[in-house]
Parts: sequence; C-alpha cells; structure tokens
Amino acid sequence: MFGLDSTVTFLIIAVIVIIALSVFLSFFPIMLWISALASGVRISIITLVAMRLRRVVPSRIVNPMIKATKAGLGLNINQLESHFLAGGNVDRVVNALIAAQRANIPLPFERAAAIDLAGRDVLQAVQMSVNPRVIETPIVAAVAKDGIEVKVIARVTVRANIDRLVGGAGEETILARVGEGIVSTNGAANSHKDVLENPDVISKTVLGKGLDAGTAFEILSIDIADVNVGRNIGAHLQTEQAEADKKIAQAKAEERRAMAVATEQEMKAKVVEMRARVVESESQVPLAMAEALKSGKIGVMDYMNLKNIEADTQMRNSIGKDGTSPTDKDGR
Repeated sequence: MFGLDSTVTFLIIAVIVIIALSVFLSFFPIMLWISALASGVRISIITLVAMRLRRVVPSRIVNPMIKATKAGLGLNINQLESHFLAGGNVDRVVNALIAAQRANIPLPFERAAAIDLAGRDVLQAVQMSVNPRVIETPIVAAVAKDGIEVKVIARVTVRANIDRLVGGAGEETILARVGEGIVSTNGAANSHKDVLENPDVISKTVLGKGLDAGTAFEILSIDIADVNVGRNIGAHLQTEQAEADKKIAQAKAEERRAMAVATEQEMKAKVVEMRARVVESESQVPLAMAEALKSGKIGVMDYMNLKNIEADTQMRNSIGKDGTSPTDKDGR
C-alpha cells in the first residue's frame, strides 16, 4: 500500500515539473537564446521575455536576425520587431535584403520595409530586378486605314524598378499602355500589309513612347509574338451602312405610299361630297319648276317641250352607251 502511494506521488510531482518547465520555456525560450548566442546575435533573455509580453513571436524575430547577422547586413532587433508589429513579413524582408546585397543592388531596410508594408512582394521585386520578367499581352485587335483588322500578341520584357515600387503602377497599367500603343500604331498604318511586312515597327513605335513612366517597372523590350489578319471591318461597316440606308429609304417610301393612300381616300370623300351636292341641287329642280309654273314664268307647252328634250337626251345617251345610232335602230 505504501509503495502504491509513493508511485502516485512521484507521477504527480513529475507532471507538475513538466508543466512548470513547459510554462517556463514558453516564457523563457532558452534554446532560441542559445542559438542566437551561438550565431553571434547578442540578445538577452529578458528581451525575449519582453517579446512574449508584447505578443511577438521571438522565433520570427531571432531567426531572421541570425540570417541578417551572418550576411553582414547590420540590422538590429528593434528594426525587425517594429516591422513585425506593423504587420510586415520580417523573414521576407531579410531575404530580400540578402538577395539585393548579393546582386549589388542598393536597398536600405527602410525602403524594403515600406515596400513590404505596401503589399508588394519585395523579395520577388529584387528577383525581378536580377532576372527580368516577360509579360504576354492578350490579343490586341486594331484596324488599319484600309479597314482590315490586325490581331497582335506582344511579349513585354520588364524589370522591377525598386525606387518606384512604392506608389508605382503595376502590370495591368503596362499591358494597357502597350495595348493602346499597338492600336494607335496599327490605326496609323495605311494598309494592313504594311503591318504584316514590318511588325517591328509596332515594337519600335510603342517602345519609344516611354510607357513605363510612373510604373513600378522598366520596360526593356517589346517583341511582337504573333500577327494575324482578322475581319474586314471596313466592308462590314459599309454593309451595315448600306442596310441602314435601305431601311431608311423603305421607311420613306412607305411614308409616301401612306400619304398617297390618304390623299386618294380624301379625294374619294370629296367626290362623294360633290355627288351629294349634285343630288341635293337636282332635288331643287322640281320645286323650282313648280314655282315657275305657279308664278306663270313658264307655260305648260314650255314645260312639255322641256320634258321632250329630256326624253330625247336620255334616248341619245342610252343609244350612245349601246354603240348604235338612231338610224341603225330605225333600219334606215
């Protein structure tokens, strides 16, 4: 029984010691401190504990400091810690400084930290300064003066300009300016054949415009990768214009036809109106004849002669419609 209690007590003490040692090592990174001292980085254990209290991971400061010291950069702990607290990537900045030193590129820590805090990859920028990058433009379509579309793909070789990384425009601006230069150059060509025969004219013209002004890059060369003939835009536009003119002419013709139909209907209405007036006037004749007979202005014989004349006129009209003469009707 006594042996069992001793074993349990020993295990409890061992667990307490392990927990206490873990807590101690978490606040006092002894191994990291020893590694720093072995690498020539003079830093006190109190400074490491203070980093813990400032919510700074000591390894993210000490390990880059060891690399910087070995590379002879001459940095101090306060610079790295302040950059970490500002939200920067300390390890990436130190790697960029080491790469810049090896490539003999002047890059102070303040500028590298500013580039990193601006959201740009400072290490990639240093690498691009040493090894230029090739950016391929999408297909840029432009129309020459003869109306033929020319499709161009260009490859732009750029090198990072570290002095303009903060506040300088990115790759999208380079591509937009190169595309604009290609469009203006092709649009100024008299014929698409000139562009096909001398595609280097595009690169020379575009390169001479200083398109890298205000950007974070320096354009080294612009090479035309592919040139193809597209659609006949001029003929297409002329066809669309002719179709539009045709529709306009048809609309105007339809308008004139509608006006003619309206005029015809108006004239028919006027004819019907005039006939109505004639019928109205004819209806007044019997009344006028009766008034004349009543007033004695004409006699009965005059009235009978008038009737005979009307009958004779009607007979002649009917004979004229039948195509015969009175002589033919009588057989004479």
